[in-house]
Amino acid sequence: MADELPKVEITHTPKKVNPLANYYRQPKLYIKLPSKGQYYPQGALDVAENGDYAVYAMTAKDELMLKTPDALLSGESTVQVIKSCIPAITDPWQMPTIDVDAALIAIRIATYGESMDVTGTCPNCKEESKYSIPLTSMLNKAQAFDWQPVVDADPLVIKIKPYNYQMLTKTNIKALEQQRILSIVNNDEMSEEEKLKRFNESFVKLTELTVDTLANVVESITSPEGEVTDREEIRNFMNNAPKEIFDKVQQAVGELKEKIEMPPQTSKCESCEKDFTMPITLDQSNFFAGRS
Repeated sequence: MADELPKVEITHTPKKVNPLANYYRQPKLYIKLPSKGQYYPQGALDVAENGDYAVYAMTAKDELMLKTPDALLSGESTVQVIKSCIPAITDPWQMPTIDVDAALIAIRIATYGESMDVTGTCPNCKEESKYSIPLTSMLNKAQAFDWQPVVDADPLVIKIKPYNYQMLTKTNIKALEQQRILSIVNNDEMSEEEKLKRFNESFVKLTELTVDTLANVVESITSPEGEVTDREEIRNFMNNAPKEIFDKVQQAVGELKEKIEMPPQTSKCESCEKDFTMPITLDQSNFFAGRS
C-alpha cells in the first residue's frame, strides 16, 4: 500500500480592511437616467433594476481634473469625473448625450448643493447682479426627457439614436474646425493661393466629419425590402442619400440637441425689479467652478 501523502492545511489570510473605509464618501442622491439605460453598449453601464443610480460628490482629484484645459477640451476630464461620481456608468465615453446634462447637474448638486449662484446683467437697466439658480428643477426636467427616435422619410423609416459623449466631443472639434476655416479666410497675411489650399483641406475634413457623425446616430433604416442595421451599409447610404433625406436626419438630430439644452432661467432684477431671462450653460469650467 502506497504511503499516504501528508495532509496540507490551507489557511486564508484575511483581507486587510482599511480602518478609514467607513469614512469614504457615500452616495448623496440617486437619479434616473433620461435614456432609461438604453443606447449603452454592453459593459458601459451597470444597469440598475429599479432605474436608480447613485451619485457621489466630487473628490479633490475630480475638481483638479476640471481645471485642466487640455483635458476639458478633449472631454477626458468630464469622462473621469462621471466615472468617479456615478460609478455605474463604467464607460462615460459611450453614454448617450441625453444623459450627460442630468449626470453633470446631479454631480454638481451632490458636491455643492441644490442651488448655484450665477452673475447676470439685466438687459433693461444694465445692472450686474448675482442670482441663485435652482438646480433641482433643472435636474427634474432633464430626467423627464422624452426621446422620439423615428424619422419618417417615406418610403424609408430611419431610426436614430442619441450621440454618445465621444461623438459629441467630435462635434465640438468640428465647431473648432469651422472657426479655423473662418480664421483662414480672414487672414490678411496669407496669400490667396495658400488660403485656398488650407480652406479646401479644412472644408473636406469638416464635410467628412459631418457625414460620419450623422451616420453614427442612425441605428437602423427600414425600407419595403427590409431592415438594415449594418454600420458600413448605413454609412454608405448616408454618403449617397438624396439631400432631402440627409437634411431630415440632420434636422432631427438638431431638434434633439435643442431639446436637451437647458432652458433660459427667468430672474427678477434686484435694481429695476423687471423680469429677464438668462441662458444657462453646462460649460464644465464654469459649472463646476465652486459654490459661487
